[in-house]
Amino acid sequence: MSRYAAFVFLLSLGLVSQRSNAIEVKVKDGDKLCLYANLTLSFSVSYQVPENKSETVSFELPDSASSDASKCDDTSSILMLTFEDRHSWSVNFTQKDNTYQADVITFTYNLNDSHIFPNSSANGTVSVTVKPDIANIGLDTCYSCKSEDTIAASPEVNMTLSNVLIQAFVVNGTKSENLTSCAADLPKTTTTAPVTNKTTVAPTNATTTVAPTTNATTTMAPTTNATTTAPPTTPTPTLPTPTVGNYSVKPDVNSTACLLASFGLRIGFKQNEKYQETNFEPPAEASGICGVNSSELQLVSGNITVKLTFVSDSKKFHLQAINVNISSGSGDFVQGSTNLTLWEATVGSSYMCNKEQNFTINDLLSLYTFSLHVQPFGVKNGLYSTAEDCLADEESYIIPIAVGASLLFLVLIVLLAYFIGRRRNMATGYQSF
Repeated sequence: MSRYAAFVFLLSLGLVSQRSNAIEVKVKDGDKLCLYANLTLSFSVSYQVPENKSETVSFELPDSASSDASKCDDTSSILMLTFEDRHSWSVNFTQKDNTYQADVITFTYNLNDSHIFPNSSANGTVSVTVKPDIANIGLDTCYSCKSEDTIAASPEVNMTLSNVLIQAFVVNGTKSENLTSCAADLPKTTTTAPVTNKTTVAPTNATTTVAPTTNATTTMAPTTNATTTAPPTTPTPTLPTPTVGNYSVKPDVNSTACLLASFGLRIGFKQNEKYQETNFEPPAEASGICGVNSSELQLVSGNITVKLTFVSDSKKFHLQAINVNISSGSGDFVQGSTNLTLWEATVGSSYMCNKEQNFTINDLLSLYTFSLHVQPFGVKNGLYSTAEDCLADEESYIIPIAVGASLLFLVLIVLLAYFIGRRRNMATGYQSF
């Protein structure tokens, strides 16, 4: 069950050196509060300008920010703040046992916004994700961090949070007065080793005895040529083909889907110098945003969160960004890319690839897709439009066509040689029977 944001209070706080905007968000389920947040947020973004140069801009979360896309249920909550020209900032929370944690922060900014990014050489939206240090917060507790915390989401993007107060899962509809403070707010404890004033007085008329030098002989243990036999290696079991899941995004509960996707997904990732593979298994919780030039699909299944960002230039669309977050006993794995050109098709069509595809996202992350079918724009009546096949499917038709053409060419050569030989024989007066 989804619970949508009821309203947002924007407070303007005057600080000593600068003006910052604090935003207060109250998300309700009916008349009961289910998510509360109050924080101050600013951004620093570097972007490309003409002549292969870069500029850095700093800006704060504006007063016009909206939390209408925020929602919460029994096990997951999303604090979503959107502002101006398709910019957004969100935090995903999950509950486990009697605690909750923040899984991932996602910041999406639109380089087409000339007000914030003047003279930008690039177009479209860019999404970055980062894992925040917010974990093991008691259910009936607010997470508090008054100190400034600057988070480097990428080499180009920094986000600065301060005066943060968040309760992602409100118990009994009332914000708790209990606080769990961040490490930066805790008092610094300095431990000093005790100093002992110890005075040693040498006895009078002491006689110093020097131990005699002994010519000791060291006997080396004999070297044994031992043969070590490694235990037999157990082969890693092959994963079964992932189950194909069907996912969709709707503008609201009473509308038809504006984004459709179905695929089986296997994720290969390297963590702590160890390469692993895992299948993303449905059912999964699907959420996202449908836009004119940018659409997002976020999927959560168990301990895996996958976010896909599609962009469109009004003629073609493609997958521009992907972010993967996997929580495990070895720690959280968070990787992705914001500079992809995958799954391209004409706007108004869908993209389909029935064959298995392998995409190396970076040195630590690879994706394998099975029976892929997506349409992030121009969905009508909640149904897929005509599909454009991927190159892998086209190659399956090219090979037999090429073989058939080669055989036909050989037949034509044989026939031509036969007729040329026959004509020469007739010209010399010889005719075979």
